Amino acid sequence: MNNKLKIGIIGLGTVGQGVYKVLKNFDDIEIVSCAVKNLNKKREVEVNNLTDDVMSIAKNPDVDVVVEVAGGIGVFDALKEAIKNGKHIVTANKELLARHGAELFDLAKKYNTAILYEAAVAGGIPIILPIKTSLAANKFSKVAGILNGTTNYILTKMEEENLSYEDCLAKAQKLGYAETDPTGDVEGFDAMYKIAILANIVFDKRIDVNKIYREGITKISAQDIKIADELGYKIKLIAQAKTFNDDENTLDIRVHPMLVDKNNSISDIRNATNAVMLNGFPVDKVMFVGPGAGEFPTASSVVGDILAIKAENHRKDDVLPMMGCKHESYANQISIEETKNCYYLRIKADNTPGEIGKIGTACGEYKINLSCIIQRELDTKGDATIIVITEKCLEKDMNSMITSIEKDSKTKVLNKIRVM
Repeated sequence: MNNKLKIGIIGLGTVGQGVYKVLKNFDDIEIVSCAVKNLNKKREVEVNNLTDDVMSIAKNPDVDVVVEVAGGIGVFDALKEAIKNGKHIVTANKELLARHGAELFDLAKKYNTAILYEAAVAGGIPIILPIKTSLAANKFSKVAGILNGTTNYILTKMEEENLSYEDCLAKAQKLGYAETDPTGDVEGFDAMYKIAILANIVFDKRIDVNKIYREGITKISAQDIKIADELGYKIKLIAQAKTFNDDENTLDIRVHPMLVDKNNSISDIRNATNAVMLNGFPVDKVMFVGPGAGEFPTASSVVGDILAIKAENHRKDDVLPMMGCKHESYANQISIEETKNCYYLRIKADNTPGEIGKIGTACGEYKINLSCIIQRELDTKGDATIIVITEKCLEKDMNSMITSIEKDSKTKVLNKIRVM
């Protein structure tokens, strides 16, 4: 009984309650205290040792491991205090790690404590430990994937049920996949935090989350989904980080919708499922697929981290050294303007002779080669819809071309989506 690992939990929402339920199956783990915002809120679990004082857990001498599943950056000071008091940290907090991970890991190194965060990136998918252990021999050139289940669910329903973005968002909110304020998911913030963490691990560099290009799915229409399908693509919100021009110190990190070829296995990822793809040598390509969120999938990763600490907690030296942060330098992150991509454009123009020619001429002026250009049916106002797929070109050249054709007040690029 004296060998029990003693836990303090911060946050008893969906994930926190899942962790609580799972930990109750372990006789050698004791939950000492749980910190919540509202002591009177009704919960699925009955907890006698509740507190609304987060710092009391951080300072409690009986707590060995602080499990933080509250989310947000408001717990930053409490986690710093916990580390200073010699406590290990298990967290699912992607925003905190993406924005303040460097300071937390430096502090953990100073006080010889471990920070584990398998649940912060892809819920129930084991990805961080495999990268640090089984795949440690690899030199990676790219990590990419579907890292947000809410947006993938919305895009799936738009495709399968031919519904608008607004209708599918409402459906996701009704089922609990999306928050009342869905901004963090649909505008790409959640995926941005996760790709920052993955890039940090894969490329062994610190990442400035403020330099990551981010674009959400709110501009994607049912028409875009339908046209993409006819052209052999599906639209997914892709988070990716890759080396730029083979320079391992310079990274291209971004989150935005992409047209994904139907032959690419990631195009088959449906609903709230997540997927992470890695390109490296000598492994070549591997993909991890599974539930990216939810009570028990996320609890699975959190409790796995707790058990890893328990197995090593007897050590007086560095606990779980493989999981520590050993890098101190920041990656050189390029601007989206300097990247090269293929593009899908949906353009509204007058239904008059020569419109396609004008677009072709503008593309030629900015050295943009066309892969295909199609005029579709007229809309209800009699305007033409023109679809363009380009070969690879610089983002800044594409933006200049769009500015050029939009000088004609009757021509408007309604959507620009990069092609994977």
